Amino acid sequence: MKVGYARVSTHEQNLSMQIDELKKSGCTEIFTDKISGAKSERPGLQKALGFLREGDSLVVWRLDRLGRSLKHLIEVITLLEERNIGFSSLQESIDTTTSGGKLIFHIFGALAEFERNLIRERTKAGLAAARARGRKGGRPRVLDEKKIQLAKNLYDSRKHRVSEICEIIGISKSTLYNYLKD
Repeated sequence: MKVGYARVSTHEQNLSMQIDELKKSGCTEIFTDKISGAKSERPGLQKALGFLREGDSLVVWRLDRLGRSLKHLIEVITLLEERNIGFSSLQESIDTTTSGGKLIFHIFGALAEFERNLIRERTKAGLAAARARGRKGGRPRVLDEKKIQLAKNLYDSRKHRVSEICEIIGISKSTLYNYLKD
């Protein structure tokens, strides 16, 4: 069975063109979302994924209708593949039920992994260069030494509750405990 998924980013946009194309391709069930692709919660997609059974195929009008990013797209297709469910994108003519479609998708996956590795390497090199120049990473400290000492004195005196100390200093409980650990 072919199951369609259509998505538009805003409520003002119309799904009808995508739905028409999905029906033409043979989809008997179609699930939709009117939500930004950047949102991780897409109820229509979740319903479609829950509806699909082994041997079915998920069909989208275009790749960007399914995935928020190449990484997300690959995760969804991998999930489908593990469940023995095919995937087709009408505009890009990708069909993972064919050898050629699988090849194209594996190339996408390799490119995504390559990109992640490049980002990781550049990040490590940037941090090493910053350390070599004497810079330390992480967030700047919220309190100066005078306020740290005040917080420690208030805490050690046991005359104030933790919430009172936090209010006096202007910090959260977790921040207070982090400074007390040091």
